[in-house]
Amino acid sequence: MQLGVQVASGDFTKIRDVAQAAEELGYATIYFPDHFIYETGFGGFDASQPVYEAATALAALAMATTRVRIGSHVLCNHFRHPALTAKIFTTLDHASGGRLIAGMGAGWTRAEFEMMGIDFPAVGTRLAMLDEALQVIRGLWTEERSSFTGRFYTLRDAVAAPKPLQQPHPPIMLGGNGKGVMRLAARHADIVNIAQDLGRAGTIDQKEMARFTATAFRERAAFLAAECRTTGRPVPRLYATAFVVTITDSPAATRAAAENMAGMFGVAPEALLQMPSVLLGTPEEMVTELRRRAREDGLTELTLGLPSMKLVRRLGEQVLPHLS
Repeated sequence: MQLGVQVASGDFTKIRDVAQAAEELGYATIYFPDHFIYETGFGGFDASQPVYEAATALAALAMATTRVRIGSHVLCNHFRHPALTAKIFTTLDHASGGRLIAGMGAGWTRAEFEMMGIDFPAVGTRLAMLDEALQVIRGLWTEERSSFTGRFYTLRDAVAAPKPLQQPHPPIMLGGNGKGVMRLAARHADIVNIAQDLGRAGTIDQKEMARFTATAFRERAAFLAAECRTTGRPVPRLYATAFVVTITDSPAATRAAAENMAGMFGVAPEALLQMPSVLLGTPEEMVTELRRRAREDGLTELTLGLPSMKLVRRLGEQVLPHLS
């Protein structure tokens, strides 16, 4: 079990400092999201919050670190032509000395698409575009001259140099929850971020968050494994992102916090403590729960969603050393 950190909150000096602290403490990966805005739920967003461009930010973080992996969490396919995305990923792989995780997604935040006047097709169309884009990107990474004819993209004898440092290419990560994403992952992904379903609604939906229990995670993982048997590819590594991370001082405090929070999600406190998007407890309880998720759920990495420096340090010092 490994821990990662998603950094994107605050000014860039703060983001850099959190990333460097995470590397120093032994976190596995630093991720950066790809948005024009960060949604606050149900289509709303905080216009005062700074949002940096993901690829540029990752290049800066590659220069500010030396060992920790860097990853996009995840680049929205709809924002860029896949030929540009392939070039961006190759550049980041070289800039980081071969530390890139190439995270891709179909896009889900309806508000930012509409705000910028970008077409927001149905989720099935977005997934079909992502499928083609991944084929285009892999071809540009691995072939001297690449041609592709699809419904959305066409390449004719295309040249892309240099190739990525990592061979045959950087690990590809896909994120999502629906069966369509899992089928794509079975064909293309090395890593899968199984998350709550946001793609159909186009917004953060508390009902979907409540449905994303440990049981739901295992069901999606089982579906992915079955699809991989069909494609003949290895099952990708599984990870999740915890956006609710709270360290308590005692088991009694953990219980009280779980009971209070469980009502928001409409689940039992015991179920809440095992939800993939929640990490709640004393450091000792967190270690026990993370080991359970690795053993029973097949989780290989949990990423902390937008944590504070204090939280990164506490988990890095009190939890992370006990996971290896």
